Amino acid sequence: MKDFDLNLLRVIVALYDTGSVGRAAQALGMSQPAMSAALARVRRAFGEPLFVRTARGMSPTARTHALAAGARDVLARVADNVLSEASFEPSTTQATFTFALSDVGEMVFLPKILEILQRLAPRATVRSVSLPPARLEQAMENGEVDLAIGYFPDLKSNAFFQQRLLTHRFACLLRADHRIRGRKLSLEQFLFLGHAVVRAEGRSQEIFEKYLERRKISRRIVLLTPHFMSIPTVIGKTDLVVTLPHAIGLFFSRTGANIKVMEPPLQIPRIDLRQYWHRNAHHDPKNKWLRRLIAGQFSDANDEWPYPFA
Repeated sequence: MKDFDLNLLRVIVALYDTGSVGRAAQALGMSQPAMSAALARVRRAFGEPLFVRTARGMSPTARTHALAAGARDVLARVADNVLSEASFEPSTTQATFTFALSDVGEMVFLPKILEILQRLAPRATVRSVSLPPARLEQAMENGEVDLAIGYFPDLKSNAFFQQRLLTHRFACLLRADHRIRGRKLSLEQFLFLGHAVVRAEGRSQEIFEKYLERRKISRRIVLLTPHFMSIPTVIGKTDLVVTLPHAIGLFFSRTGANIKVMEPPLQIPRIDLRQYWHRNAHHDPKNKWLRRLIAGQFSDANDEWPYPFA
């Protein structure tokens, strides 16, 4: 078997069905000389003619009838089980869709993801994880995590694909009745105020911090915290200011917190939010379906968290 060319099975079936070297060659997209050479190989492989030339064309021998049936069955199995493209049916799947999301990412992406998946894949489970960079790369490589969505600057090797979904900016939060009025802070006000600084697991805050470092801008830090969820209470009861992704500010303001969203006085770089997937999953039907779904739901055009100062 190690020396047998399975393509010869196609030659046998084509000759059996057409009864002609010329027509069999045409059916297989081969030249007639190439077909004649293939027939010679068939005969050598099986040690007998298999087809005999007659007035009506190439007639199969007694053994060839059974051989052709077996060859046809093998080719059908190869086509169905090996060569056919795998499919994914969301309406019946009981799969778990696992997303790597920061806490900010959960606020921005998760509600809409849940809404659409509950409608299109009602029997599926959604799982959100937060992992350190090295562990996330490993989890995506072995299929534990389907997509990372948000700002993940460490997923930059050629093992990963990425697609930009939308772009967000930074905004400042102050107490709703703060003495500073208007829609935009001045640089003087920004530098005078005490600052709350969030050092969360998500990487988006690094964009702002590195920007300040490059510009050599020093502010008066009063509070350092690893949590975003305490920010509305802290800002709502103090004179502090905090700078964070604008979607979080909008989220907090919509929940009735005692805060207001203001435009920063600085040209802070924007945050490109993307979806990332490992090359091992690039052709996986489930992952392909999920990527198309996410790309269709999140874009600058249909962003439910638009920048309020555009």
